Formats: sequence, C-alpha cells, structure tokens
Amino acid sequence: MSKKPFSIISNGKPTIPMIAHVPHGSTLIPQDVRHSLLLSDAGLKKELILMTDSYTPELFAGIAASGSLAFVNNYSRLVVDPERFENEEEEVMSSRGMGAIYTKTAYQQMLRKDLSATEKEGMLSTYFRPYHVALRNEVQEMLERFERCLIIDCHSFPSNPLPCELDQSINRPDICIGTDPFHTPNELITLVRSFCDANGITVAIDKPFAGTYVPIMHLGKDKRVSSIMVEVNRSLYMDETTGDLSGRFSQTKDMIDDLIKEVIDFEAM
Repeated sequence: MSKKPFSIISNGKPTIPMIAHVPHGSTLIPQDVRHSLLLSDAGLKKELILMTDSYTPELFAGIAASGSLAFVNNYSRLVVDPERFENEEEEVMSSRGMGAIYTKTAYQQMLRKDLSATEKEGMLSTYFRPYHVALRNEVQEMLERFERCLIIDCHSFPSNPLPCELDQSINRPDICIGTDPFHTPNELITLVRSFCDANGITVAIDKPFAGTYVPIMHLGKDKRVSSIMVEVNRSLYMDETTGDLSGRFSQTKDMIDDLIKEVIDFEAM
C-alpha cells in the first residue's frame, strides 16, 4: 500500500506562522506508477537527476527547526506535480507535457503510456488532491492561530536550462526568487534581494522561474497568506551529472539558514 503523499515536519506546535513547502525533493515512485512509465531503469535514474530538486528537504530544514513546519512531498514529481494546476487549460506547462501528470521528459520524449480518463482520475484522487487538501488545512490552521501565514516555496534549479523549460536564458543566478503580485510583499522581496547582495550571491526576481505557491482557496483572495519562492542553483551544492552532494553543500545550507533567520525576523516585526 502506498504511503501518504506528504509528510508534515515540525518540532512540536509551530510558534512561527511559516510553512516550508517542498514539492519536488523526492525520487520515490510507487510500483503502480512505475509500470506506466516508459523509461528503462537507467533512463529513469537520469530523468530523476534532471527533474528532482535534490536535497531541498535538507537545504531548507532550518525552517521547521526554527519553530515553523515543513510540508514535504513524499513522491517524485513524475508521479504527480502538486505545483501545477489540475485543469490543463490553466497550466502553462501543459504545453510541454508537464501538467499535473507529466507525459513528457525533460528532453521532451514520451514519459508514460497514455492514461485513460479513469486512470488519470485515480492518480489525481490518490496523490494530487489529498496533498492539496492537507496543505490548505495547514495554512488554515496557521491563519486561525496567528491571523497570518507565510509560505516559503522551496526549490532548486539546474545551472543550464533543460529543453522543457520556458526560459532558455543561459545566464542563471545563484538564487531565483519567485513572486506573486497579490501574495508577495514588496518588503520581503527587498529583504531577500538585500541579503543576497550583502553576501555576494547573485539573485534574480521571477527569472528563470516565476510565481510561488498559494492554495487555490486563498489565491488572489486572502492577503493574510503571503508567499515567496526561493530557488537555489544546483551548481552551488551538488554534482548535476551524478546527483551527488558537492563540498559546497554545507556552505550553501548555512547561507539558506541565515536567509531564513532574516525572514523570521521580518515576520516578527
């Protein structure tokens, strides 16, 4: 039997109204889903290195340790991608075969066999919708306790663009910040940019990736929910060919921890 689609990690009851959302850090694929994928074992291993935000649960572990909580996807994004809109007409990445259920690989080859409407519904009802309901409930609980909630959308990205990506610019920053015009305070953007500038970290806003996660229930409606995406260039902490950690991981994690402390201080104001 499959495990739950998500894990909630905290050190007891949260004391800070902040949630680390870590949607793409797992490589786990249940057997029933593996059977639908067209890749060989070797091909799947390469695809997972390309598409996984490897080590993001570890990089952003300081959020839960600080008195907040982490909401972590237990499965690979190749199972379902919880950061996509369920309706393909609303999801820009559907044009690349990467809606809620991926049909294409990073290099735009066929990823899985065609699924029937019943099979798609089964995937969404098993892996996609329960994830969103649970995350929405965690945000609601934060709002009830603190009257506000900040979501840190935790990601990493390859140092060179993959063929599936919309932005093919090769000059990539160390950190990409994703924003939402309704849910990302300008003061928070300024804080993160200033932190990066002060620490010699190159940063770009909404480039090469834009946006940040907000539950549909609150999207564009509830200002008490704020959100910002933090994407870390994988070249800062790992070997992008093998998937192994590099000697710079500790330094990069320390940098993320320091940034988190700045954000916590901002939230306490």
